[in-house]
Amino acid sequence: MALISLFEVIGPNMVGPSSSHTAGAASMALLARRLFPGEIKKVVFTLYGSFAKTYKGHGTDRALLGGIMGFATDDLRIRDSLELARQQGIEYEFRIADDEKEEIHPNTADMDMEGTRGERLFVRGVSLGGGKVKIVRLNQIQVDFTGEYSTLIVSQTDMPGVVAHITRVLSEEGVNIAFMRLFREKKGANAYTIVESDEKIPAEVLDRIRENPLVSDIMLVQL
Repeated sequence: MALISLFEVIGPNMVGPSSSHTAGAASMALLARRLFPGEIKKVVFTLYGSFAKTYKGHGTDRALLGGIMGFATDDLRIRDSLELARQQGIEYEFRIADDEKEEIHPNTADMDMEGTRGERLFVRGVSLGGGKVKIVRLNQIQVDFTGEYSTLIVSQTDMPGVVAHITRVLSEEGVNIAFMRLFREKKGANAYTIVESDEKIPAEVLDRIRENPLVSDIMLVQL
C-alpha cells in the first residue's frame, strides 16, 4: 500500500481551491518557465482529462498562465494572471485535447512556448496530487523528472562517449548525483541526459559539458 504524507493531504501554500488543479498546475508551468531559455511571448496550453473538464472552475487556466509568468503557488497575482499576461503582451491560448489516443494522466497539460527571439520549447507536465508534479515530455522525447532536485538536462546526439563525458565532468566538479537517466527518441537520434542532484550544480559544469561537440543544449533548474 502506498503511503500518503500529511503534505499530500493538506497540500502546499497556494492560491485556489485545488492542490491538483491549481497548485499543481502553477508548479508544472513554473518549472516549464524555468526550463525556457529566454522571454516567453506566446504559449499554447493543451489540457487533458479532468484538467480539460474543470479548468475554468478550479482556476487551472490562471494557475498555468501564472506559472509561465514566474508566479509561485502562493502568489496572489495568480488570480489576475489572465489580465496581467495581456498587459505584458504575452499571447496565450487554451485548447482542449480532441482525441486522447494514448494513455495520459487525467491532470495533464501541454505547454508549447515561443520566445521573443524565436526560441521554442514543448513541455508536458502532470499534476500528481498534493501540489506535486512531474515533467513527462520535452519536445518529442518522453522524460521523467520532478524538479524537486537540482536538475541538469543535457540535449545531445545519442552516440557513445557523451554520457561518459557528462559523468566525468560532474565527478571532477564534485557533484553528487542522486539520479541520472538517458531518454532518447531512438538509437543514434536526439536524446536527453537528465541528472538530479541534492545540491546546487556549479555553473562551471555547463561550460565544460558543452565542450563535447555532440552536446547541443543544456537546461538547468537549481534547488
